[in-house]
Amino acid sequence: MAVDGFKLLSDAHDYLLAAVRGVPADGWGDPTPCTEWTVRQVYNHALLDQQALTMQISGVAPASDPFEPVDAVGADPVAQLAEVLRAAAAAWESERDAERVPTPMGPMPATTGAAAGALDAALHAWDIARATGQDLPLTEDLAERLEEIASRLVDFVRDSFGKYAAPVPVPEDAGRAAALLGFTGRDPRWSRPAGGSGTAGPGGSAG
Repeated sequence: MAVDGFKLLSDAHDYLLAAVRGVPADGWGDPTPCTEWTVRQVYNHALLDQQALTMQISGVAPASDPFEPVDAVGADPVAQLAEVLRAAAAAWESERDAERVPTPMGPMPATTGAAAGALDAALHAWDIARATGQDLPLTEDLAERLEEIASRLVDFVRDSFGKYAAPVPVPEDAGRAAALLGFTGRDPRWSRPAGGSGTAGPGGSAG
């Protein structure tokens, strides 16, 4: 099906904001499905990723390497994230009709770049929601709309940059969300340790 990358980005941004809004005050140090990363680190990574994906459009580079994120969680993480997401959405929108927009993964149509931002935001929304015990799953509808961009980018990023873990096998009847999570190296069955602290179990590397 034809996917509107700009609408997809808006929906994924809403999902990420909802997940961050639901992080309890004592949940920032909890382990996540991203092996060895806490909720705080995933938040920083997700925020920086949105800036990195648009830096060649906006001219604004992220404050640090998204894969070695400097802790930048402020007093109001939701407002801080919302500002970054608004800027990222505006950057993509400024190139709405462009067929070749520069990105860290090479030039692509703006709608494809927006979809790439959506994939990143939605995956990390799931990571954060899952890590903090929120009833905020990746929906089948959102997963279905992310399938095309995932099929185009995940293996490329995995092979070129090593930023996704190996795919996690899931049952054929597991559903679209589980299949997408597994494809991106996440275990859809991952659950937070008792008490919400400790070492994260098997899961995908950040991507």
